Amino acid sequence: MPLLLALAGLVLAELSAERVQQLYGVQALRVYRDWQQLLLQLRRDGNEINRVQNVNQFFNQKLKYVEDPDLWRQADYWATPLESMAKGAGDCEDFALAKYFTLRELGVAPQKLRMIYVRARIGGPASTITQAHMVLAYYAEPTAEPLVLDNLISSIKPASQRSDLQPVFSFNADGIWVGAGAAPNSSVDRLTRWRQLIDKMKAEGFIT
Repeated sequence: MPLLLALAGLVLAELSAERVQQLYGVQALRVYRDWQQLLLQLRRDGNEINRVQNVNQFFNQKLKYVEDPDLWRQADYWATPLESMAKGAGDCEDFALAKYFTLRELGVAPQKLRMIYVRARIGGPASTITQAHMVLAYYAEPTAEPLVLDNLISSIKPASQRSDLQPVFSFNADGIWVGAGAAPNSSVDRLTRWRQLIDKMKAEGFIT
């Protein structure tokens, strides 16, 4: 049965077990089936916050944090959700992207979700050490304070409670935002990694 969500002209497709195993092996198939079960369960739950919480928990539990040089032997690699399921691991971008595509598939409106690149302070409140990081933000309403879905902590907190994160820019399938404007500043097609990710997902058959 085909899945229903359109993503910037793309539609997620429900792959057969044989196709998933052929592409990425038994590990991917096991997590993919758990993911399908999650979708089935959450489609029965009309509470959007419950969907956000459960998707965040699912990937934080199913994936282990591993940096790209160790996992992919590349300095920066955006994995498809299926690749992350196959590895059982990913870095911050992979967590955020898997959550994003899953919530979009569950019917969460595109304007409610953005990946946000941040500078994350590490080492405590007095630390001056930061590192690049990505989280997923959920906006219940256009002007609402976003909730932050982060692989580094299990709880979802409002942005005002994440003083350790300094936003740089945000994006989704509709565009790129720099600053707090209501409309995107530029097309997401400017992000080479995004274009490559979509091409890989098409090649997998995960989107059509």
